[in-house]
Amino acid sequence: QVQLVESGGGLVQAGGSLRLSCAASRSIFSINVMGWYRQAPGKQREVVAGITSGGSTSYAEPVKGRFTISRDNAKNRVYLQMNSLKPEDTAVYYCNARPAIDYAWGQGTHVTVSS
Repeated sequence: QVQLVESGGGLVQAGGSLRLSCAASRSIFSINVMGWYRQAPGKQREVVAGITSGGSTSYAEPVKGRFTISRDNAKNRVYLQMNSLKPEDTAVYYCNARPAIDYAWGQGTHVTVSS
């Protein structure tokens, strides 16, 4: 069973950047699509970005052009580079497979963007 641990969140001013990291306890090589999700207070969890084993990426419309997802299968890690952050990006960010049906959610990492 893959355990997922997110890190890298914090408090940042609008326009700033953060790089989130997702560490998996074991190989993610066989997981075709890994993704980042986020959940803001009072809202349902939404997908932010996805990346296939081959490196193909997809992004939710609100983050296109600002966020970049990447993965390092050898290190069992998935990253989310977030640039030009906006207050509406404030949320708890999680990583998981897409779809997120086979693995438990981690604790997530909090991202707060101040105006």
